[in-house]
Amino acid sequence: MGNATLVVVAHSEIKIVRFGVFELDRRAGELRKSGVKLRLQEQPFQLLALLLDRAGEVVTRDELRRLLWPSDTFVDFDHSLNTAINKVREALGDSASRPRYVETLARRGYRFIAPVQNDGAQESADSSLKIQAPVDSIAMHPELEVPIPRRGVTRGLFALIQLMYLCFYLAALFRLHAIEGIADSFLPVWGAIALVAVVLVTAGVGIPLRCYLISGIGFDYQRLGEKFRVMFPFVLALDQLWAVAPFLLTQKIGLGAAFAASAALLYVPFSERTLIRMAYLRAATS
Repeated sequence: MGNATLVVVAHSEIKIVRFGVFELDRRAGELRKSGVKLRLQEQPFQLLALLLDRAGEVVTRDELRRLLWPSDTFVDFDHSLNTAINKVREALGDSASRPRYVETLARRGYRFIAPVQNDGAQESADSSLKIQAPVDSIAMHPELEVPIPRRGVTRGLFALIQLMYLCFYLAALFRLHAIEGIADSFLPVWGAIALVAVVLVTAGVGIPLRCYLISGIGFDYQRLGEKFRVMFPFVLALDQLWAVAPFLLTQKIGLGAAFAASAALLYVPFSERTLIRMAYLRAATS
């Protein structure tokens, strides 16, 4: 096992590799998530380090056998490799059926598919030969083709949007009598009743939805991106309905201001989707 470790470590001079909320520190032999050390045995750790060294490339099972299980080691290779892969996925919160980090290629091998940032390269033995990375070498989002921002910023903005809608719902429910009075001023009786009913139903549904999204982003639920993609059509319909809310204040703020506010609110659900896609990268599939 010691020889295999030397082979893997020597393969790369990178001390620290970052991907998503994770950080692999070769010098300390640690895998950390948001700064918190995770329990990962040596064999799975070396397997993950090797996959990170070859991020985006297929690492065959034969290569893994040669690098991690020396010829003088007598083990059930298939069982040991499957166990190590499962432990890596367990540590990363990954799934074989819907991978975000480690993709399985049947009967061939594995490939690390998430964006990787290398940091802290060791100095070359010849100090005169130093390679400086380009200034504009910035990690790009694989789908949106924009620089990947700090996750704290995107998660914070998403949480603020949910808080904004939560305030909308609560304010509407607390001032329901005022909404009813405004509706009576320009709608027939049945129309005013229908409007109040829509406010009640959508606010009643929206409050638990926003609480779920706030708690999910607050606790950094790793499958929130996947969940939000599924519920986005419903969120879009709900948010488009509430985008017309400013027109209820036309008498106080004027038609122009109401129109501008509604136009801005129409775009907000698409902003939510973009923020989620930035905070929770979806693994590309081959």
